[in-house]
Amino acid sequence: MSDKKNETFDVIVIGAGPAGYVAAIRCAQLGLNTACIDNWINENGQASLGGTCLNVGCIPSKALLQSSELYEQTQHNLSSYGIEVGKVELNLNTMMARKDKVVAELTQGIAGLLKANKIKVIQGTAKLMSNKQIAVEYKQKQNRYCAESIIIASGSSSVEIAAAPLTDNLIVDSSGALSFDEVPKKLGIIGAGVIGLELGSVWRRLGAQVVMIEAQDEFLSMVDKQIAQDAHKEYKKQGLDIRLSARLMSTKISAVEKQSCVEVTYQDENGEQHEIFDKLIVAVGRRPNIERLFDEEAELILDERSYIHVNEQCETSQPGVYAIGDVVRGPMLAHKGSEEGVMVAELIASNTEIMANKTERLGSGINYDLIPSVIYTHPEIAWVGKTEQQLNAAGIAFNAGVFPFMASGRAKAQGDTRGMVKILAHQDTDRILGVHIIGNHASELIAQAVIAMELSASAEDIALTIFAHPSLSEALHEAALAVDKRAIHIVQK
Repeated sequence: MSDKKNETFDVIVIGAGPAGYVAAIRCAQLGLNTACIDNWINENGQASLGGTCLNVGCIPSKALLQSSELYEQTQHNLSSYGIEVGKVELNLNTMMARKDKVVAELTQGIAGLLKANKIKVIQGTAKLMSNKQIAVEYKQKQNRYCAESIIIASGSSSVEIAAAPLTDNLIVDSSGALSFDEVPKKLGIIGAGVIGLELGSVWRRLGAQVVMIEAQDEFLSMVDKQIAQDAHKEYKKQGLDIRLSARLMSTKISAVEKQSCVEVTYQDENGEQHEIFDKLIVAVGRRPNIERLFDEEAELILDERSYIHVNEQCETSQPGVYAIGDVVRGPMLAHKGSEEGVMVAELIASNTEIMANKTERLGSGINYDLIPSVIYTHPEIAWVGKTEQQLNAAGIAFNAGVFPFMASGRAKAQGDTRGMVKILAHQDTDRILGVHIIGNHASELIAQAVIAMELSASAEDIALTIFAHPSLSEALHEAALAVDKRAIHIVQK
């Protein structure tokens, strides 16, 4: 251990993912002396900020989704637009290099932002000790730091399962699935949730036969049922083989014609089934990173699912120690963690002399019911608020307005009319309770719904708003009209 005196800060943030680096920047903006500790090392052995999202999650997966979508469109869809192309060939090395470049530029951008905000970046693995001290181990050396306030944003990792232990480059998690050096002929995916569907879409577009083994009986149970059913039909049409009520029993590495492969055994309603895959992706969820994160003397309380227990302000059982992002309750979404980071930074600042003479309103809470979710397949799926099945279960009376993109002039002009917009509004007050979209650019359209719901808008408020024509967002307007059976461009009974 280093003999030098512990370096002290106003705030120390553990983790530099979307929750951590945003919290650190907001703390620094508010005049707090801030440090950020991170232990991420990329495949080149270099420190790389941004956490799972930027390094092996949100960003690289979206880069591959974009590249694979363009590849598929160029192969099959351009002739209908009057564009004739020659033979289209895949250069997977270049595609992966582009993905890596996108990641590198963004992670370097985060480093630049932290530097510009005078945040000290400390490389190493942090452990929270008692009395708000943090021990940081790096290259077999240890230093200690302390702070008035500590924000834990250590993120999450892929769940591993005993029946499919990660093996070489054959059985991989979601991170490994972003770095295949060739397109597998037959790809198995354990789990047909958000991550599995996105990765399955990438490799199917590039030529793989994709089989998804999902234990749940219902497809995308967290999504509005009408939207999920529409999505299931579309994925099946695209070639994704989604097998529900299928429980993985075992995996085995073997060889077929001198090529290593993965033998999978699973159980469905017809009994024991067997498949052989060139690669197998395990995508069954994520777990909070808490291993070796804190000493027993830190006395942090965990909940029944091993998340760090926090109150409404994300403060742990220890005063002045906060936790945000994937290590606490709520959806494991980057934007949720970022907003928690802003909230906590502002709460910390509001309790300091820095803000004593300022009237700025800080530390407003987060409405977890209004955090949007997106599945970045094609078509995209996006939603916010309650689903129809949730409202039915709660006994809440509502009206539904649905508008298909088939009736959208802009969608027709773009050549992609798949999907719909669905608005659920309270039967008595007309207040919007949920918005669900499947279709092109759903991830962008959902933001309008989030804003409306944050302002407690009614369906009539959207119906009275003028939308540009032609635009995909007109579908939101028409769905609002449809709540009261006044949609213009469809016939309602």
